[in-house]
Amino acid sequence: MNNFFFKLKTSENKARRGELQTAHGAIQTPAFMPVGTAATVKAVKISDVKKSGAEIILGNTYHLMLRPGADLIEQLGGLHKFSGWDGPILTDSGGFQVMSLSKIRKISDEGVEFSSHLDGSKFFLTPEKSIEIQHKLGSDITMIFDECVEFPASYEQAQDAMRRSILWAERSKSAFQKRDGYGIFGIMQGSTFSDLREISSKKLIEIGFDGYAVGGLAVGEGQEEMFKVLDYSVDFLPENKPRYLMGVGKPSDIVGAVARGIDMFDCVIPTRSGRTGQAFTMNGAINIRNAKYRDDAKPLDEKCACYACQNHSRAYLHHLVKANEILGSMLLSEHNIFHYQDLMKEIRKNIEEKKFTNFVKTFFQKDAPEEILVE
Repeated sequence: MNNFFFKLKTSENKARRGELQTAHGAIQTPAFMPVGTAATVKAVKISDVKKSGAEIILGNTYHLMLRPGADLIEQLGGLHKFSGWDGPILTDSGGFQVMSLSKIRKISDEGVEFSSHLDGSKFFLTPEKSIEIQHKLGSDITMIFDECVEFPASYEQAQDAMRRSILWAERSKSAFQKRDGYGIFGIMQGSTFSDLREISSKKLIEIGFDGYAVGGLAVGEGQEEMFKVLDYSVDFLPENKPRYLMGVGKPSDIVGAVARGIDMFDCVIPTRSGRTGQAFTMNGAINIRNAKYRDDAKPLDEKCACYACQNHSRAYLHHLVKANEILGSMLLSEHNIFHYQDLMKEIRKNIEEKKFTNFVKTFFQKDAPEEILVE
């Protein structure tokens, strides 16, 4: 029996409530994966990530191959032992980072030659190499190597990247070593062009994967355009496999994408925002640097179980951030990870109770714009 499988428990319209079983445990979906790019969720201890209710985290092939190296991580017992996280891990294949971080790169059907953003040293990454690295890391969920185009992209650019990504998907699948409880996901490309998205999906389904990701979004197109693409593209994917929207997003992005049939998410926003003084609450995002919080005795969110909300006031967090104390970044990042997991629990509960449609309406009615910095 293969211990990697997806079970759809219930649904409401397009929103789905499921469970994904892996070698390192089950993941309740819809799920948000905190991003542990370099084998750490920035500024948050692994024990606190676990306390938040997160069941899976994300690591990154590109960053880990550059530093400290996949061979060293394998030698030290794989990414689970190396990082201290004993739950499921998904690893991004590195395709997006090659596009976004490498100043010099040459793409061919064979692979990508690029310069490290750390020291300029040259690397050549192929689908086979990406899959090999992810195997050494011990990823529960391996992602195919793909080409992600920037937005806006011309039809020709999007078509060429989609075609190449299909070639690489076939090679990634061939290179993947099947093991009980481990899976590999395909990645749909095609930018904002519906016919390319449909072709990409059909080809990926022919190859056959354990799950399917929607790639090439959250690259500057904005929420409205992203939702338009999801409105049609999610329908191209199999109902009996998990669907993963890569690199998304803000709470409103997640709620809207769940309503369109997405099961899995990842994003650096919770921790990146925490490091810049932004905290997410059930009443919208606040900027703790604002002077009005200097003497605010309330917690960030009275219903949150994180350490900051249970032990500290907004005034204390304001002081820490204004004083550039590291603890401020740690407490806000941890809080945001807790908030995202609380949001996912609410989403799952409302789908189970067939109340998600009303939840979405209420959420978008009260979803306030991000609070700007006012000294």
